[in-house]
Amino acid sequence: MTAPLLRARPAGAHAAPHRRRLPGTVAFYLLASVIVAFLAGSSAPTPLYAVYASRWGFSPITTTIVFGVYALAVLTALLIVGRLSDHIGRRPVLLAALAVQAATMVVFVTADGVTQLLVARIIQGLSTGAAAGAIGAGMLDLNKTRGTIANAVAPITGSATGALGSGLLVQYLPQPTRLVYLVLLGVFVLQAIGVALMPETSSPRPGALASLRPQFAIPAPVRRPLIVAVPALVAIWAVASLYGSVGPALIKLVSGSGSIVLGGLPLFVVAGSGALTVLALQRQTARQLMLIGAGALLAGIGLTLVAVDVRSTAAFIVGAVIAGIGFGGAFQGAIRSVVPLAAPHQRAGVLSVVYVVSYLALGLPAVIAGVLLVHEGDLVTTTVQFGVAVMVLAALALIGVLRPARPAVDPRPERDEYLEPEQARELCQTAKS
Repeated sequence: MTAPLLRARPAGAHAAPHRRRLPGTVAFYLLASVIVAFLAGSSAPTPLYAVYASRWGFSPITTTIVFGVYALAVLTALLIVGRLSDHIGRRPVLLAALAVQAATMVVFVTADGVTQLLVARIIQGLSTGAAAGAIGAGMLDLNKTRGTIANAVAPITGSATGALGSGLLVQYLPQPTRLVYLVLLGVFVLQAIGVALMPETSSPRPGALASLRPQFAIPAPVRRPLIVAVPALVAIWAVASLYGSVGPALIKLVSGSGSIVLGGLPLFVVAGSGALTVLALQRQTARQLMLIGAGALLAGIGLTLVAVDVRSTAAFIVGAVIAGIGFGGAFQGAIRSVVPLAAPHQRAGVLSVVYVVSYLALGLPAVIAGVLLVHEGDLVTTTVQFGVAVMVLAALALIGVLRPARPAVDPRPERDEYLEPEQARELCQTAKS
């Protein structure tokens, strides 16, 4: 009688925790919501910069520095802990990052000067950088096909919702410098509970301490595609830097309106257009996406500069929409040409390299724009210089994509490599029927 009881008890002990874990599909969408919330939190201060400036009396260069230090903090975290989840698992890294992110919202709520604002942005950037690779890799662990798409669309969606949502809360509800952060605080607490209940998607591996040494972990199959993708990544995130750092001032100049909602509109339009582009162009090859993206970036930034010159709000918004198409197309093309080539235990490291390049391109141009504003003393001149530099980057990306590639046996496998075996068999059966 004892032996059956001893056998039955471990089975029950294993079954109970399993029942308490979230299903894979729920866990996937939870991870996507976390990166959306993190990026929404990063863009939430954008419409508030004008409020902060009027209350604390800082100059435009301070705005660009506040924007830039966040990106540089993300970069630092990516370099140090970007590969950690490949060794200790996704959940521990995400739980720690969510706890820090929630604490950051408290710092934002209690901030009463530029120093506290800078501290909040730095801590926010560190937690986002720590989580970015783990979230993206976790989604790929759960579903390689949908994870590839989600890694392209979720960060852009977060930037869009944060910019516009913050503007709406600030414009129409009380406590403009606190309410948006309190809402995000509640979201992060709920997400932390969800992450605690989700299954671990990565097996622990030795080398956790060694992974903290800053390095670019680029597996051999990924190196060549990444080199081709780098100019596009730099161009698209420089575009985000342009609209995120000086966009509120530009829309105020062009429209003559001091609306806080309008201040968050440029970044929302760029990010929203980019997210829709990712969804609309899923069936295009990575190379086609890069071509569309680079071409749209050139056209969108060009039209934006013309709109600023002639003070046309309509042209400015259309230019932002076209630039957003370039953002979404080029970013999805870069992700699809690089990330699926990495093995499961290399995914967080590869994604961290992609994000390092991206956030370096996001942060440095904003700081440079602030320096130019002080030196030139003219928003329009600085914008033209910034815009021309982005157009040159987009042109370089376009040239890189147009260069002859190594002969391919068949362009169709590029799409098939994102399909799980069951999905590939279903597609074949559908085609036969």
